[in-house]
Amino acid sequence: MATSPAYPTNPAAAGPAGAPGSRHPRWWQRRAIRAAAPVTLLALSGLVILALVRQQTGTEGFLVGLGLATLPVPLLVAAFRWLDRVAPGPWRNLLFAFAWGACAAALIAIVANSFATRWIATATADPTSADTLGATVIAPIVEETAKAAAVLLVFLFRRTDFTGVVDGFVIAGVTATGFAFTENILYLGNAFGTDQLSGETGLASVTAATFFVRVVMSPFAHPLFTVLTGIGFGIAALSGERHTVRRILLPIAGLLLAMGLHAFWNGSASFGEYGFFVVYATFMLPLFGLLCWLAVWLRQRELRLVRAELPAYVAAGWLTAAEPFALGSMSARNLARDYAAHHLGRPGGRTVVAYETYATTLALLRHRAGRGRARADFAVRERELLDALWERREVVRPALAYAARVTAPVVVPLPYTAYGPPYMPYAVYGRPPHIRAAPYGTPGPTYPSYNPYRT
Repeated sequence: MATSPAYPTNPAAAGPAGAPGSRHPRWWQRRAIRAAAPVTLLALSGLVILALVRQQTGTEGFLVGLGLATLPVPLLVAAFRWLDRVAPGPWRNLLFAFAWGACAAALIAIVANSFATRWIATATADPTSADTLGATVIAPIVEETAKAAAVLLVFLFRRTDFTGVVDGFVIAGVTATGFAFTENILYLGNAFGTDQLSGETGLASVTAATFFVRVVMSPFAHPLFTVLTGIGFGIAALSGERHTVRRILLPIAGLLLAMGLHAFWNGSASFGEYGFFVVYATFMLPLFGLLCWLAVWLRQRELRLVRAELPAYVAAGWLTAAEPFALGSMSARNLARDYAAHHLGRPGGRTVVAYETYATTLALLRHRAGRGRARADFAVRERELLDALWERREVVRPALAYAARVTAPVVVPLPYTAYGPPYMPYAVYGRPPHIRAAPYGTPGPTYPSYNPYRT
């Protein structure tokens, strides 16, 4: 059984961790060059995909498709950001994932699907079977592989930001949201062009039917497929560095599941007149509900790990006794952020959010180490996170202490004790006026500290 690693002590006496010396990086290793390469690739892909979609839909169809396809995007991105709020990753990772899905992955899918379908039609001299084969076999393989490439890139090059299943869930979901956005522009734009030729308008139009199926009924379809790949990468991120086979096979297994589900969904239209609706009601909706439950469970699990792991740093003097309790509750976190923002302005609120993120990352890091899955840089990474917390303690600790006092459970005393009148906490009768009017950082009444062994 793996034992928990030791933790640094005497934070006041220990100075900030010194960065090890390193030689000057080569030109291709510089941060500006490494950032410019994906930006350039995505920009070129975006220009090409824009030209291709506009060529197929026409300018008017493109604008209509763009307006309708944008509607589900904020809701989906907000859902994945909600899941990521316990330990939010950098915005640049989400922007990269969305841009990759909308530009690079969509371009790969359009080119590869068109080429494969034409080749099959030419080889078999049967365009109908070529379209069916392309939709049920070629498209799932090409599209899921193209979307998985974004998850792989973040997994390899942003390893410190990719620490578990939640990160895989979020990166995969945002990538698929971007891909679905571009695909919906294409489908809705073509449907609008068809209606223009036939003169159909209103609810009977092809545009309305396409909008209902793709935007109203199944906006979650592409994220649902690709999230399976992200879960595979997330479990691989939790594996130890010695488990090389597991770290390779789990993402592949997730990708194969995503391809299979995608193929099943695309082929549902060929299962009869009501095959699509039967598959939607009996398979897609239950699976969507299961993944929603998993997302909520993962979010709560991260909060429980924060409460269980951070008391070790309280004993070492890095954190106060109230912090594990406050950092393990989203309501307390929000209250601490609002309290700091009210007294110190928006920079104070941002400092609290950064502190909460560092603390959660530290708890998850220690949990992996306690289970024998620590990476070789565990000690360096742990010290970096502790230094980041220590630098922000003067601003954040009063806010977290206030949040802990307000959100701590109220203990209702017995009506009579042999030692005199019962003690009634102030929360039973309401908070005294002087507590509400106290300046920022003023200590208040005591509050129960968190006991990790208490059930």
